[in-house]
Amino acid sequence: MKVSRLTSVCHTKVLILDDSSFYRDRSKRVELLAHCFDHAKRRHYKGFRMLTLGWSDGSTFLPIDFSLLSSSKEKAKIDDIDSTIDKRCSGYKRRIEALQTAPEQIPGMVKRALSNGIDTSYVLMDSWFTQQPLIKALTDQGIDVIGMVKPTNQRYRVGSQWVGLRTLYRLSKPVTSHKEILRSIRTTMANGVPVKVVFVQNRNKQSEWLAILSTDCTLTEREIIRTYGMRWDVELFFKATKSFLKLQKEFQGRSYDLLISHTTIVFTRFILLSWQNRCSTDNRTFGGMFYELCDEMNELDWAVALTQLMDILHDALTKTKKSIKRWVTCQLTQWIESLPNYIKVYLPKLGCES
Repeated sequence: MKVSRLTSVCHTKVLILDDSSFYRDRSKRVELLAHCFDHAKRRHYKGFRMLTLGWSDGSTFLPIDFSLLSSSKEKAKIDDIDSTIDKRCSGYKRRIEALQTAPEQIPGMVKRALSNGIDTSYVLMDSWFTQQPLIKALTDQGIDVIGMVKPTNQRYRVGSQWVGLRTLYRLSKPVTSHKEILRSIRTTMANGVPVKVVFVQNRNKQSEWLAILSTDCTLTEREIIRTYGMRWDVELFFKATKSFLKLQKEFQGRSYDLLISHTTIVFTRFILLSWQNRCSTDNRTFGGMFYELCDEMNELDWAVALTQLMDILHDALTKTKKSIKRWVTCQLTQWIESLPNYIKVYLPKLGCES
């Protein structure tokens, strides 16, 4: 990836998973149309769930895969698959995937991203996806998971007992180095995956806490929180595509293939705009010129520092005896004369008094 080459090796690169509502409230006959629930607005709507996988390095977000999810429940489905679709084509396979749940599709999406050479270290997920079977499926692919968890029936091993998240909070050790980080603990999930759970203050409600889970136990508490904060990029992506790139509004077709094509075009627009923005703000896109300027700046910094050192030494010599000053000046002159010419040009010329 061109963007990945602009990212420093020490910077974290992540995959971000999230879903968003894809409204078709005014439609009556759209292929695979279903009744869905919007958790943000707390209401039902007609349409799809747009499951999205994106890549981010903290500066640029790029969508790399998506799926428009319908529902496998007969009560929720409004329209079914078009019976004239050839079952051997990729369009029919996408329709079958639309009837799957998000946890069933996510491992395949991540596997496709890794097999295509996407450079990443972690998968970031919201609390809707941090289920133990899904975490196990992703870690088996060799990638770590960082996500928020909520108090559910999931159990964690502490010593010889299995406890829930609330009990885990009471058993964890307090963290005093940062006021917003309350506690942290290393534990093991019921499926045998070792994790580190960090409890942070809920800014919206000071009396409550939030829990962030990481399968990479080598990270510090602050690194886990900082990395999870990169998940906000996907929320900005959803806002931009719906508000400015006319996702859901530009196209009103009834075919599922047309819905996929429309979403792909919108995502492609966003990728091009993100790349253009990165090129206009990242100086490394100047190529060799950037590195030549960097070398020149480093050379100038070295020359300035050496000149300042000589000035300090000269000021110190003015306060000493003439005999000592004469001897030190002669030694410096001989040393400077022995240096290469490309270093001499940056040093002052000293006269050795006889």
